[in-house]
Amino acid sequence: MRPGLRVETDDRVATITLDRPERRNAITRAMARGLGEVYAELDADPAVRAIVLTGAGPAFCAGADLGGGEDTFAAPDEEFTASPVRPAAFEIATPVIAALNGHAIGIGLTLALQTDIRLVAADAKYAIPQVRLGVMPDAMAHWTIPHIAGQAVAADVLLTGRTFDGHEAVRLGLASRALPAAEVLPAATAIARIIATDVAPRSAQLTKRLLWDVAVDGLDPAAVADRETAGHREVMGGADAAEGVRAMLERRTPRWAADRSAGPPADLTPAREDRP
Repeated sequence: MRPGLRVETDDRVATITLDRPERRNAITRAMARGLGEVYAELDADPAVRAIVLTGAGPAFCAGADLGGGEDTFAAPDEEFTASPVRPAAFEIATPVIAALNGHAIGIGLTLALQTDIRLVAADAKYAIPQVRLGVMPDAMAHWTIPHIAGQAVAADVLLTGRTFDGHEAVRLGLASRALPAAEVLPAATAIARIIATDVAPRSAQLTKRLLWDVAVDGLDPAAVADRETAGHREVMGGADAAEGVRAMLERRTPRWAADRSAGPPADLTPAREDRP
C-alpha cells in the first residue's frame, strides 16, 4: 500500500486510482514518488498489458497539495524535483490511458499529459496555472505539450495559466475524447482491454516506444523508417505475427505467445547496408 494510491488488476488491465477524495486527490511528494514506483512495478509484471490512471470521487486531481498555505512553494530542499514521478508514464513499456474523470489542475494535468491516451470529462475544468502562483509548470510539460499538441498550444496554456473545459482540451489536441464524467473511466478501461486483448504485447511495446522516441531523440523520417524496419525484423516470422493473421481470418480473439516484458532490444537501428 502507498499513501494516496489504490491499485487494482483485472484481466491484464491495471487501474491506478489517485485516492485522496477528501483533498480532491491533491498530490503530495510521497504520493508522486509512489506513483512512479507503481508504474515501474506494473511495467515489470508480464500479467499487466495496459494501465489506466484515474481519480477517486468527482475530481481527477486538484494539483499539488496547498495545505502549506503561502509556504507551499517555500525554498525547496535538496531532494526537490519538478518531475517527481519517475519513471514517467511515457518512460515505461506498458501503454497508459488517463481517465480524467473530473477537474485536473496543475500537476494533476501535467502528469496526465505524460500518458499515451487521454480521455476527459466534458464539463470539468482543466488548467496549468503555476505561472499564476509565482512558480512554473512542471512534470516536463514544456516538452510533453509541444510534442502532443504543438508549440502554439503550449504557449497558450502554459503562459496564461487559463482554465478550459474538456471539449476545448480535445480541440487543442490535449485529449482524444470528451465524455460525460461518468463515462470516462469505462471508456478508458475499454481502450485498455482492447490493447490488452487484441494487440500483440510486443507490437504495443515497440510502437509506444517509437512514438515517444520521435520526440525524445528528435528522429527524422529516415531514422523512423530505420526503426520501423528493425522492429519488423524482430517480430516478422514470430509466433505472434502468424497468430495475428490466423485469428483475424478465423474471426476470433488472438492467443498471443510473446511476452511484452522482454524489454526493448539493445539496438533498433538497422545497419547502414540494410537501409532501403
